[in-house]
Amino acid sequence: MIKAFVFGKFLPFHKGHEAMISFALTKCDFLSVLICCDNEENTPGEVRKNWIETIFFDTQKMEVKILHYDNGLLPNTSQASLSVSQIWSGEFKKYYTDYNLLITSEPYGELVAGFMGIQHIPFDLDKTRHPISASVIRNDLFSNWHYLPTAVKPYFAVKVVVLGTESTGKTTLTGQLAEYYNCSMILEVGRDLIPDSTDFTFDDLLLVANEHAKRIDDAILDNSPLLIIDTDIHITKSYAKFVFDRELPFNEHIYNTNKADLYLYLNNDATYYQDGTRLNKTDRDLLDQSHREILADHQIKFVEISGSWQGRFEQAVSEISKLITDRSTL
Repeated sequence: MIKAFVFGKFLPFHKGHEAMISFALTKCDFLSVLICCDNEENTPGEVRKNWIETIFFDTQKMEVKILHYDNGLLPNTSQASLSVSQIWSGEFKKYYTDYNLLITSEPYGELVAGFMGIQHIPFDLDKTRHPISASVIRNDLFSNWHYLPTAVKPYFAVKVVVLGTESTGKTTLTGQLAEYYNCSMILEVGRDLIPDSTDFTFDDLLLVANEHAKRIDDAILDNSPLLIIDTDIHITKSYAKFVFDRELPFNEHIYNTNKADLYLYLNNDATYYQDGTRLNKTDRDLLDQSHREILADHQIKFVEISGSWQGRFEQAVSEISKLITDRSTL
């Protein structure tokens, strides 16, 4: 029986890793994937394990394990070093005493296998099939987004939510920002399912909450890590409280899907425009207070956006650009 293993940080797991594991599965009867997590990394090993298990969910002859280690005791290096390979081979022997094959896409794989006394099969050492590495992705997430499998993208997506009461320019601003950043957007689902703000049921709000989360899940898989979202679950909750004086029930997945990296709240100092489907101005301003109370209850910090339409756009761009700078590297 041929028992093989592959190892790596998989931070993040990318399509090159996926191809290597698929190749390894053709060379053995059983494959173990070892995730090496040092004590200073922010992405938990369980998250990385879930990525791999999700991608290979229908594979029976594979396991995924996590090795937690202190990088002060075990060296972190991607270079082909005899001394480092010898140290790590000793660690791997503790996990794989009866394994006879190692598969890697790195030059040091041959050294590690040699110290372990097992066979090594290289895969795409020159990275011609998949010209990418995890370090390149970490250094520029936005340019290399397409190298991430669909199971990995939600974890690294950058979500910006545009909030505010009615007639404050949320839909217009969302469209402008999506065009400016050439990214995906989610328009307010309530405007699709509830065309008239003065005529809807409590059950309509439940439909809005579910559909909104579904559209976010779908859009995260598009060609940019940045997603601009018009309105979120807090606003739907606010409508439920404001109109029906009831709490809106929803599951944890819906709330987590709605979580954003940046919340922009549009002040109601914008000119009120009544198109026949909106609340009257008094109720619109009372709804603004309801929104703010719900956000405070959930400890959501937001950036207030006010002033002219052009001023709002410029303020939003400034905040989002700062966020992108912070999140472009992992």
